[in-house]
Amino acid sequence: MNSSRFFFCTFFYLSLTATSFTQEAFSNCTAAFLDNKIVVDEYTPNGKCVLPSTSNGTLTVCTADLSPTQSIPVKQIKFMVALRDQNTKTLTMFSNETYKHIDIQKVLKRCKTGDHIVLITMDDAYSFPHNEILVK
Repeated sequence: MNSSRFFFCTFFYLSLTATSFTQEAFSNCTAAFLDNKIVVDEYTPNGKCVLPSTSNGTLTVCTADLSPTQSIPVKQIKFMVALRDQNTKTLTMFSNETYKHIDIQKVLKRCKTGDHIVLITMDDAYSFPHNEILVK
């Protein structure tokens, strides 16, 4: 086999192999859950995420089994937390840590009314349209 043919065959094989292991970007729907209850009021483009500053529980980001009557968390995924200041709109990282769950009070202690908690996925396989939570 000549070298150009070998190169082509190797390149073709590697391309097929790489394609079979990658996931399509934003192909899995996710949502924020507080103690296994979905945070967004409706999983539509008009949905809003709002939490009182007195909220308690464990915050997670999960793939979800969504239906008109219920929203069930399926698989927890890794996420990071940032905070958006109400007045300046400045976005700062809550920490450098990656979480699968976090006590919401740890986050809310650093927020004031009107701020947003911004949840960031670590993998573009996940669609996360309702990733900003308004603190009331």
